[in-house]
Amino acid sequence: MPDALSNPAPPPKSRRWSIVAAGLLLLALAPVVIYTSRSAFSSPLALVVVAAIGLAALLLQLRLRKDASAEVHAPLWLNVLGLIFAVTAVVADVLHFSANVMLVAALGSILCFGISGTAVLHALRKKRD
Repeated sequence: MPDALSNPAPPPKSRRWSIVAAGLLLLALAPVVIYTSRSAFSSPLALVVVAAIGLAALLLQLRLRKDASAEVHAPLWLNVLGLIFAVTAVVADVLHFSANVMLVAALGSILCFGISGTAVLHALRKKRD
């Protein structure tokens, strides 16, 4: 019994930055949800915006993590490609190009952001094990 008292449990890790990152994500998503009409959520551009906000939140959380070392990075080329696809989708929508161009660009952007986020999460999980 005295041994248990001499080795107290370590204090729990602070989750302050995780809470801050989650709050920033909610602040980014709230205007999208509040000021967007119901029919706009079926738009591919709305999916691009939500995917981009999700990836930005993941990258912000990665930046704020204390235990994340320099070896976990998001694939820059994939994020740049996703950004190019996203801009192409927005331009195609604004300039009223073919709907197929907008859909393919939006899908490409969502895929790039999704694969990039998956790669980051996989690297974090692999590092933890």
